[in-house]
Amino acid sequence: MNATRRSFLRSAPVAAAGFAFGEGVLLPAAEAQTAASVPFQVFPAEKIAEDIKALAVKPGNNNLFDNPALPFTVVLTTETAHSAKEFEWHEGRDHILQVIEGSTVYEIGGKPEGAHSSKPSEWNAPSAAGATKMTLRKGDMLVIPRNTLHKRSTEGSVTFYLISTTGK
Repeated sequence: MNATRRSFLRSAPVAAAGFAFGEGVLLPAAEAQTAASVPFQVFPAEKIAEDIKALAVKPGNNNLFDNPALPFTVVLTTETAHSAKEFEWHEGRDHILQVIEGSTVYEIGGKPEGAHSSKPSEWNAPSAAGATKMTLRKGDMLVIPRNTLHKRSTEGSVTFYLISTTGK
């Protein structure tokens, strides 16, 4: 093993650990400049609790973070007795969902039947052969990669965070 490779192998774990704990910035200059131009935001627990109470009275969405300079959005949602009519999937978006209160049922994956495009890069289908059905409860998290069929049905009430990527 040559000295350069040995040096790299010794320093790589340290660099990775530094990055994981925020000690290093490994962004290319252009990305670092874009990221730095968007101010950070803090969502205090008290404010989130107020938002959850307001959504319990009037279910819907609270768009917590939606900045066109960054490739994601964060939405706090409460819904009651809602059932999606069709499966959906997105060519350019991923979803990360975490249930805060209540429960909801997701049907994930499978092969679309009767697929049609609702708008560019967005698809729907009335049914999906082989979809997996699961109940998500308080604390559960679900990651739905782009191009994955999904459909949500809520019998009672559910409150959740939804992070959607909007980039490539």
